[in-house]
Amino acid sequence: MKSREIDFTKGNPIPLILSFFWPLLMTSMLQQFYNFADSWIVGRGLGDNALAAVGNMGSLFFLIVGFSFGIANGFGVMIAQSYGAKDIETLKHRLAGVIELGIVLSVILSIFSVAFLPHALELLKTDSIIMKDSLKYGYIVFGGLSTGICYNISAAVLRALGDSKTPLKAILISSVLNLSLNSLFIFVMKMGVEGAAIATVIAQVISAAFCVSRLRKIEIIKLEKWHFKNDRSVFLELLRNGVPMAFMNSITAVGCMVVQFFVNSYGVVYTGAYAACSKYLNLFMNPAATAGNAMSAYTSQNYGAGEYRRIRQGLHVCLSIAAISYVILGSLMIFYPAFLARILLTGTAQVSLVCQFLPRCGVMLLAVDFLFVYRNGVQGMGKPMLPMVSGILEMILRIVVISAFMGRIGFRATAFAEISAWTGALVINIYAFYRALTPLIAKENREAEETLRKRETTLKFHLRAFG
Repeated sequence: MKSREIDFTKGNPIPLILSFFWPLLMTSMLQQFYNFADSWIVGRGLGDNALAAVGNMGSLFFLIVGFSFGIANGFGVMIAQSYGAKDIETLKHRLAGVIELGIVLSVILSIFSVAFLPHALELLKTDSIIMKDSLKYGYIVFGGLSTGICYNISAAVLRALGDSKTPLKAILISSVLNLSLNSLFIFVMKMGVEGAAIATVIAQVISAAFCVSRLRKIEIIKLEKWHFKNDRSVFLELLRNGVPMAFMNSITAVGCMVVQFFVNSYGVVYTGAYAACSKYLNLFMNPAATAGNAMSAYTSQNYGAGEYRRIRQGLHVCLSIAAISYVILGSLMIFYPAFLARILLTGTAQVSLVCQFLPRCGVMLLAVDFLFVYRNGVQGMGKPMLPMVSGILEMILRIVVISAFMGRIGFRATAFAEISAWTGALVINIYAFYRALTPLIAKENREAEETLRKRETTLKFHLRAFG
């Protein structure tokens, strides 16, 4: 096995997690950066309405891509558990099943998203001013959805094996390409929002191809024809873990779509401001979300190996990362909202709205930061049901708060909708984590004590025999 893969079941958790975390964080930040740069290029090159059109697709994109991302992570958990248990044949059969299910998923989601895009935009009350650009952007991005799904699945498998460096290299290459093509298509070729969409799809093709190429070189997961001859139990096992995680992401996205619906009803100024807020929120949640992904890989391997006490040690490391992230990035949201808003927006009204959102969410950013860590820990133990329930609660809280308060307090309700969703989901996932882990640690402790007693008894026997 080559050095890029990390075995989380042995050694000090702190350097293991950090060595995995930093490349993963750089990967995630690069993704956010080029999404952010896309927005800057679109906003500066095509205007605030074009930015609103692209931003308006955010909740729909999260609905579809979030589903594929969730199911990929669910598959990755099963791969990581097999790897942690050193059960290589089961790993190979599961990987073959992941490939087959991934192809089916790509076809279904691509057809579904393209077919229902106009109806979805109408349901979101998309302003007629930006409807045409939203459709242009959406058709191209959703038409190339299979490339994004391929990247998500291949990157999830690499992370399951402890390799966070290959996805980093893939995103680094695709980011440079994306920004170069974006600038070319929009500033030079004057292509409009469709230029940004085409650049995104091309970049995804490159990142997916890079990850797949790396997977083909890992000896431990070399597949033969018989690995694809799986019985129904392999597919059911993968789906049993992947679908709840995918469903959780999708129902969370539904809550975000409802918020988008209420925001859009107030006009394109609100839509543009909310698009900028969403960009910053995704950017500043990123380090904690990455700590959550590290927690998932670390937990999955140790759960498969039966090393339950190590999971608790990993939790402390990842929560510390999330807390440091909160102090730094939450402070930026609280104290510099106007500065941040003006980077993306030119309109005074939009900047004023962003200044209502960022400080409030910045104060409570710790809730969502800890949520990422606890939820990924639960999912890493192969317990996706309560996290899915927390996703349902997130959706309900967002809908209740935005519908009850948007008409009373205006744009500030979008911030309170986020805060209430984070807090409710965090409580459920903390409960789920300790409910799953505490009995396992107690069992591990009892087994360790029993082993120690047996060794002491054997030692006493030998001492008496030779005494």
